[in-house]
Amino acid sequence: MTDTSTASAGSVPLAPRAWPLLGHALPLLRDPLAFIMSLSGYREMVRVRLGPSSAVMICDPDLTRQVFLNDRTFDKGGPIYDRIREVIGDGLSTCAYPLHRRQRRLCQPSFHPTRLAGYGAVFARAATAKAGSWRDGDVLDVTQEMMTLTTRATMETMFSGALPAETMQRCLADTAVIVSAFFRRMMTPALLRRLPTRQKRRYDDARTRLAATIAEIIAERRADPTDHADLLSTLVAAVDEESEDGRRQLNDAELADEALTFFLGGMETTAITLAWALHLLATNPDVQHRLKAETDRVLAGGKLDPAHLPSLGLASRVVTETLRLYPPAWMMTRVVREDAELGGVRFKGGSTIVLSPYLLHRRADLYDEPDRFDPDRWLDAQPDRRATYIPFGAGARKCIGDQFALTEAILALTAIVDRWELTPVGDQPFQPKVETSLSSRGLRLRLTERRSSGAGDAERSAAAPLSASVQPSTQPGAAACPVKHGR
Repeated sequence: MTDTSTASAGSVPLAPRAWPLLGHALPLLRDPLAFIMSLSGYREMVRVRLGPSSAVMICDPDLTRQVFLNDRTFDKGGPIYDRIREVIGDGLSTCAYPLHRRQRRLCQPSFHPTRLAGYGAVFARAATAKAGSWRDGDVLDVTQEMMTLTTRATMETMFSGALPAETMQRCLADTAVIVSAFFRRMMTPALLRRLPTRQKRRYDDARTRLAATIAEIIAERRADPTDHADLLSTLVAAVDEESEDGRRQLNDAELADEALTFFLGGMETTAITLAWALHLLATNPDVQHRLKAETDRVLAGGKLDPAHLPSLGLASRVVTETLRLYPPAWMMTRVVREDAELGGVRFKGGSTIVLSPYLLHRRADLYDEPDRFDPDRWLDAQPDRRATYIPFGAGARKCIGDQFALTEAILALTAIVDRWELTPVGDQPFQPKVETSLSSRGLRLRLTERRSSGAGDAERSAAAPLSASVQPSTQPGAAACPVKHGR
């Protein structure tokens, strides 16, 4: 991080519990969510130190909105994106302002609203098949199951088919290693990050293998001019009509960066959101029973279809409330590109700013009983998606696949609750594993089958092959999943 001591440091209070030399690194590593929430008493901003460097945490929703809307000045950057960039390069979610507008134009056709029906059909089939693969009494590793679901659906929408089972498992394992290492690497000084530890070797090996897999797929696609009606075909064919430098299409390196961005964003954060939603339903059986009644009414024993989405009001509110309580991107960083003023404080170019959706989403002055899971708080209110409700970010850098992500989560949740009742295993509260995302690793839930028919047993049987491998999409224009890291 860059020192902000000359950026009106006297007007920005320093957070308590700073250690000599280490600053706030220890409380951030020991219990980052508790440390973040300890800053909620600061109404506008507070300074946080990591070693000799410092950053300013923005605690005010209006100032947060200003940062998001002025991405030319408050650009993507800082320790979070430095670590993500190690894996996905300068993809849409990590590239700096000068590159962003061109890449957004090239990627936007893949996420046009007209494609949502195709996306939804893929995920409805995949979620129905996944729910049909479980057995009464199973105890699920929920996050792993959701990762398998989103990975297979991601592969179908990105690459219009399945990877071999061995490659799929390797991608899952490599992604888990990479994601779990992000946060610790973000908090570790550069010198220590370079030490040849066993953890560093595992991290380097995982990102090298994942990059090689994507590069191989791209090379095969370049050699095959067929339009496969998937995201990769869309990206290969995309043309930027507004290009000022003659670079009207993505080159191989740019394609690889975008493919990795969409792959990791499509599988990891969506899986985490679904896992948290299932956890909240398991620990709030009244809401779960109401959701089951909604699925009975809407599906009426038939096949789950994207056309049901407008009628799945409670499922939608459950997802909205889950993202409020457990936003996958619990913390974001920005770098000030040039001297600027924010909230009466002058920031020098190069300063680091920190934003926390987790902090804003749990402020008692913004939400009644902010720690309580209450999907009905959204019955007569719409989230303020520019300031107080920001799981996808806001402004020009808002997640390009936010609507796809919501579609995916609502359909998957409906398919699971239609067939299964979920209950906790044990009586100990489950706590997030804080990484770059609010991970749900280790979450286990018990399944009880609700009934032997309904939601189309024949449809489950027809979709069953998806639980073993992803079949090529039959939906016209089926393309890729969202970019949750595109915040």
